[in-house]
Amino acid sequence: MQTTNPYKLIIADDHILLRDSLVKLITDFKEFIVVAKAADGSQVVEAIENGIKADIVLMDLNMPNMDGYETARWVAKHHPQVKIVILTMYDSEIALIRLLQAGVNGFLKKDIHPSELQNALLTVAAGEYYYSNHTTVKIASLFKKNSDSRLYLEKALLNETEIEFLRLASTDMTYKEIARAMHMTPRHIDNYRDHLFTKLEVKSRVGLAIYAVKHGIVTF
Repeated sequence: MQTTNPYKLIIADDHILLRDSLVKLITDFKEFIVVAKAADGSQVVEAIENGIKADIVLMDLNMPNMDGYETARWVAKHHPQVKIVILTMYDSEIALIRLLQAGVNGFLKKDIHPSELQNALLTVAAGEYYYSNHTTVKIASLFKKNSDSRLYLEKALLNETEIEFLRLASTDMTYKEIARAMHMTPRHIDNYRDHLFTKLEVKSRVGLAIYAVKHGIVTF
């Protein structure tokens, strides 16, 4: 499908080679034009606030300064007319739920064929949502009406404080340092740790870190 006025895209990825390759690929689609490139979410925000008009923001999930989650929430709140498509290596159920909560319109694995990327962008540009068949099956499985699915969904819905704790717990910071960073008392941090041990069914800080890496909450 050829459009008279190409859809305008902002592309954000902290890997220069991948970002430039995406720019070339999407420009070749003809239905799109890249109006800005960004290395992280803060540059996406800067571009939009400086007057760059975009129909779609296509971005990596894991970026420095502002990641895909935080950037998606900002775009959805301040510029809801702009569509958001995420490219990532992660497709865990928890990552999917967090992205849905953040207001994304599309979710794609980085190993997709260029034709699927083109189809996804056109679908989102038309005001619809795009998730691959594999992803759709995962989302649907979360909302089956049975007690096991409801229990899993409750576990998956981590709030921002829990997510921040998981990020910090995956570093070499001590619990006292984490408490200072989160402006909490050590006792509150101990309570968060014990709560997440139970909620995520892990038994140690290493278990928390493994969980965070597995579900794309932190990367190393």
